[in-house]
Amino acid sequence: MRVHKDVIQEIEKAPAGPQIGAFFDFDGTLIAGFSATVFLKEQLRRGDISPYQFVDLLAALAQFSLGTQGFSGLMTSAAQFMRGASESEYIEFGQELYEQQIARKVYPESRAMVQAHMARGHTVAVISSATPYQVEPMARDLGIEHIICSRYEVKDGTFTGGIERPLCFGEGKVLAAESLAEQFGVDLDQSYFYSDSDDDLELLQRVGYPRPLNPNNNLAAIAEEEGWPVRRFRSRGQPQVSDFIRSVAATVSLIPSAIAGIPIWALTGSKNEARNFATSVFADVSSALIGLNLVVRGEYYLWEQRPAVFVFNHQSKVDVVIMAKLLRKDIAGVGKKEIKQMPLIGKTLELAGTIFIDRENSASAIEAMKPLVDAMRNQGKSVAIAPEGTRSITPKLAPFKKGPFHLAMQAGVPVVPVVIHNAGDVAPKGDFVFRQATVEVDVLPPVDTSHWRRETVEEHVAEVRGMFLRALGQDDEPAPEAAALPKPGAVKKVTRKKKGVKKKAVRKKAAVKKVARKKARKKKAPARKNE
Repeated sequence: MRVHKDVIQEIEKAPAGPQIGAFFDFDGTLIAGFSATVFLKEQLRRGDISPYQFVDLLAALAQFSLGTQGFSGLMTSAAQFMRGASESEYIEFGQELYEQQIARKVYPESRAMVQAHMARGHTVAVISSATPYQVEPMARDLGIEHIICSRYEVKDGTFTGGIERPLCFGEGKVLAAESLAEQFGVDLDQSYFYSDSDDDLELLQRVGYPRPLNPNNNLAAIAEEEGWPVRRFRSRGQPQVSDFIRSVAATVSLIPSAIAGIPIWALTGSKNEARNFATSVFADVSSALIGLNLVVRGEYYLWEQRPAVFVFNHQSKVDVVIMAKLLRKDIAGVGKKEIKQMPLIGKTLELAGTIFIDRENSASAIEAMKPLVDAMRNQGKSVAIAPEGTRSITPKLAPFKKGPFHLAMQAGVPVVPVVIHNAGDVAPKGDFVFRQATVEVDVLPPVDTSHWRRETVEEHVAEVRGMFLRALGQDDEPAPEAAALPKPGAVKKVTRKKKGVKKKAVRKKAAVKKVARKKARKKKAPARKNE
């Protein structure tokens, strides 16, 4: 991928090999915001913790923020409310929360950096003060093998109310990195650490390449003093008012675009010409409002053989705009039945020739798509459809359904794979807001279906899916039974004494004080000048 080239340039120039570590903090670095907040809100909503307990936890968080309580005290307070709960149920809870809420908070740029380090063969790890229940689902999604984090004590599958020491915070992160380096032959002087907080200053100072990402004020000031390069990502997190306005405008632009087709219908008498005009208007207007820029490779294949069944991987609601922008005319779409119930928009799409199907009922879905076969055979229309059936929460390709391929066989038309690389940058699943972004698309050569047979369709589906996997760089995906990661934190503990840790803590305090003194001198300087 080239869309995040500026972010990964340094990584691509780095030496290759596992002796170089790439360590990432979690909250604020790999994801926008704090996962603990998501967990607490959901636990309160479900009644897993009482309002009284919630207030106690908020008080502990406030004390930690003010510096009147250490991280150990905060974790101890949190662990008390876990006593007696089942760890396996909490693991499932963490995975569910990741899929529903946290996955869309992953910074696309951070994901690209992780992938770039892996491509160089570096030893990639998450070193976080968060718990494995927060971190592990994301690590599994990004393919990160090594996870070192803070842990609650568990006995016989149940939380005891205690914590495991040392915690992965401050000096504990240095010990974690040194442990991993010793175990896997990593040279910390050649390694990278990405973090957003001055709480991680010890490890930032320990590695050869400290890299503040989305730094808080203290870390930003220290980074400026130390000459460390800083990056800030705005692709996730709290959207601006203008983002909401653009998103609403882009969504409802479907309606005036459809209305714009009415004069064409009146003048030409052709409903098809009116639909084509409306589709082009919608594609151009909505793309402009979103700030969507497409980089398309293999555009020739969009027109080489029509009609065709254009199959695309489905990451985002912006895929509708992308496919309209690419195909422009003589197309029919397939959507879930829930869209039909949307005021105005559902009816507009229905008039535009969209077929709505019940994804839970395969028999009715096949029946509903029969008119598309006639449209391809008799009207020369092409069909755009997502064989995954629904949007995926990550760029990873989901299994394909067979319906689109049966459709191509029945109509006697080719299948054209349209590989969308990063539509999630614009609007990940679950987000209403569209964000400005450049999206890469690879259109692959048409696949002839004339020799396909019903009894061999599964082989053909696998063949086309393999084309997607290769184009996405996911062709090494593990088999389902091998997909699970080892238990997080499975890195041997360091039993040696905490060498140099106190010195690092002193250096951290000194660095913070140095920055504060520099700010104070700047404030006093104008006063002296006026005396």
